[in-house]
Amino acid sequence: MRLALAEAAKAAARGEIPVGAVVLDPLGEVLSAAGNDRESAADPTAHAEVLALRRAAALRGQWRLSGCTLVVTLEPCTMCAGAAVLSRVERIVYGAVDEKGGAVGSLWDVVRDRRLNHRPEVVMGVLGEECADVLKRFFATRRIR
Repeated sequence: MRLALAEAAKAAARGEIPVGAVVLDPLGEVLSAAGNDRESAADPTAHAEVLALRRAAALRGQWRLSGCTLVVTLEPCTMCAGAAVLSRVERIVYGAVDEKGGAVGSLWDVVRDRRLNHRPEVVMGVLGEECADVLKRFFATRRIR
């Protein structure tokens, strides 16, 4: 999670919403890391999770990320939760809960939907307060007082 937080900090420095993601291989080695890049890339799909999953798949030379873990600072949205399911990651670990758009247990629970053929394990709340604080500080500097 510390590496994901570092990616979130890099994203914030670029003016992006500070979310970071890391994909670990089955042995716990880092395959890829990314931060949000929607603004810079002008790409609505350039969420940290999607970028990290794409890079990990490219590195492995296959779209199936079986045995891998997706670590992310913020609970994934529906798009990112769906990408995690479709990539067949074994587990999703996230920090801050996203009550407004989270799709891994709070607002929706895409990854545990029994109608899907793959359901990753979920570990939530890892460094949750620290991950939430990064987002709170980022948005506090952008609010009109």
